[in-house]
Amino acid sequence: MPDTLSHANGERVLADLNALRAIGAYKTGVHKPTFSEPHRLSLDWLVRKLPDANLSAGIDGIGNVFGTSTKAGPKLLAGSHLESQNYAGWLDGPLGVVYALEAARVLNGDPSVKGAVEVAAWVDEEGHFGSFLGSRSYVGQVTEAEIDAARDRTNGRSMRDALREMGLAGRPRVAAEPGRHVGYIEAHIEQGDTLESGKLAIGVVTSIVGIWQYRINFVGQQNHAGTTRMAVRKDAGLALAKFCVAIGERFPSACGPRTVWTTGRITLDPGAPSIIPGGAEMLFQIRDDNPDVIARLEQLLHTMAAEANAKGPCTVAIEKIRTGAPAMMDAGFQDAIEAASKALAGGRSLRMPSGAGHDAQMLATIMPAAMLFVPSIGGISHHWTENTADADIVTGAQVFVDACRRILSG
Repeated sequence: MPDTLSHANGERVLADLNALRAIGAYKTGVHKPTFSEPHRLSLDWLVRKLPDANLSAGIDGIGNVFGTSTKAGPKLLAGSHLESQNYAGWLDGPLGVVYALEAARVLNGDPSVKGAVEVAAWVDEEGHFGSFLGSRSYVGQVTEAEIDAARDRTNGRSMRDALREMGLAGRPRVAAEPGRHVGYIEAHIEQGDTLESGKLAIGVVTSIVGIWQYRINFVGQQNHAGTTRMAVRKDAGLALAKFCVAIGERFPSACGPRTVWTTGRITLDPGAPSIIPGGAEMLFQIRDDNPDVIARLEQLLHTMAAEANAKGPCTVAIEKIRTGAPAMMDAGFQDAIEAASKALAGGRSLRMPSGAGHDAQMLATIMPAAMLFVPSIGGISHHWTENTADADIVTGAQVFVDACRRILSG
């Protein structure tokens, strides 16, 4: 058997990624929201490519693309997503789909490899309509009622309308078949600068952080900005600002070594320059891979709210709107990625947690799962300047394919 059959074709991987980059291009990145025309065209592109990897292709009723194999032996599931954040990067998602496609092309046609790589492109990992809707649907965590209620966060379009426009209305959703897969593997750009700053080629993901999100509401009294004395004001916006500052002062002594927190959106009601805000809302997020740390910080949030309510003049209420349990990656799969890195990347790898959420954490609830990272230039992601050097993309593909081979032969 020629040696070339066992290795990734770097030129082919780069060509595929650039073909996807041309669909919905925006500056040096892409604008490819879930169920937009560029997203649909990207899904169609993948469906056309999958037969080249000896896979049968199909799209299910929520928009997941699957490439399935009839080859005898163990099956390894691999993939990522094809939609993007708004006006964002070209590799976040597609890199993992193309690596999976390449692994399938290389390994499924090699008779010396037992079993096959199957490919998945999960819909809406980026959360335009919900939270990991495609991968959560596959593992049985999405109800029809949740799909009924889902709305595009940008324009309010219902998910049912979007599915109808995609030609997917009434099509069944595919659920995981127990025992079909030995596990799941996903490749992704790091979205941070740890690998680049350490001159490393591969990140071997040990865990994926849990994400907890809160809506924190402040209620004061709306009044005239020019005639209301400062001493008697109940300014909900000011109360929110003070609470944000207090979080910054008090969280560091209670957090873990890798905890991060973000106030991602602040809304004032009614939001006019001549009106004292009577209401204010902040969307607040905490990420960590240790649930005990999250529990401690959540309790601190409630303590701070109680203190603010006791002091006045405004009231504050905390609502938890998302809980995301952390996921541990399979130790044996981590070893396979590290061994592949030693063989093909000079061992320039690092075991590291993922600070971002990924579909792999959903698959990890039902099967062994793993993730491989490649460097991000400048650590930039979720922006159109997101990029990775071609050489790093090719090295990552070679390591990914070899890791898949090792897992299948394990």
